[in-house]
Amino acid sequence: MLRWLLMLPLVLFFGMAGLFYFGMYRDNPGELRSVLIGREAPALPATGLPEVPVLTDADLRTGEVTVLNFWATWCPPCRAEHPVLLEMAGRGIRVAGVNMMDDDAKATAYLAEEGNPFLGVATDPNGRNRVEWGVTAPPETFIIDGEGKVLFRFVGPLVGTDYEARFVPELEKALAGRG
Repeated sequence: MLRWLLMLPLVLFFGMAGLFYFGMYRDNPGELRSVLIGREAPALPATGLPEVPVLTDADLRTGEVTVLNFWATWCPPCRAEHPVLLEMAGRGIRVAGVNMMDDDAKATAYLAEEGNPFLGVATDPNGRNRVEWGVTAPPETFIIDGEGKVLFRFVGPLVGTDYEARFVPELEKALAGRG
């Protein structure tokens, strides 16, 4: 019995080392898979920001691709990606937002000061709706096809090489109708 207990740390070490080794060589170790890919988008919250159009489920089913961004004013990466969202909207890409766990007045003021890229914004003040979408923390962005089906999920800010290597090609594919 004592000999078994002495070997336990060694067995645990090699077990964990094996898990880490095989985990590093899977297809994309940095990607968080979403069960929503290929499925109908979950319902959006029915609430919105004052003086900003309220995003509805119908807005995700217009026949056009929509980029849906979960964001908050207290989130520094959300602020970092804001110019990218403005640039997308400026190019005619449909950008929609869900403001989560935020103060409505702060969110409205932020959009007034920094510019509003969103065709509409839904609010999720308690973070309940984000659970249905599988959102862990802002920012997270989804590409939705014209019928309201989730094509792609991107975790993190829309900046940098990961954004350029993974999000941009998926958006281009969706916009070209190959989603």
